[in-house]
Amino acid sequence: MDVLTKIRKLQSERNWSDYKLAQEADIPVATLSSLFQRGNLPKVDTLQCICNAFGLTLAQFFLEDESIDILSGSEKEMLAAFRKLSSARQQALINLLCE
Repeated sequence: MDVLTKIRKLQSERNWSDYKLAQEADIPVATLSSLFQRGNLPKVDTLQCICNAFGLTLAQFFLEDESIDILSGSEKEMLAAFRKLSSARQQALINLLCE
């Protein structure tokens, strides 16, 4: 698995710029720029911050087939849509659903 390609794919799904990802991940945008320009792999703590921004665990990030077999089709669709939301919108949705 190409980690940088996966990060770009997740950014693309959410229409996030490097700046937006850095903001959501609470890391310097220069860190992301350096990763992509040099083709370096992120350190584990940096990747953890990036995964948190995407609403993923490290294990979910590294799933090859990206499928979750225990969920129904509509649950998978809802989870995919949820992961595309900003963290603020995710929390708003959780608050709405848990009222």
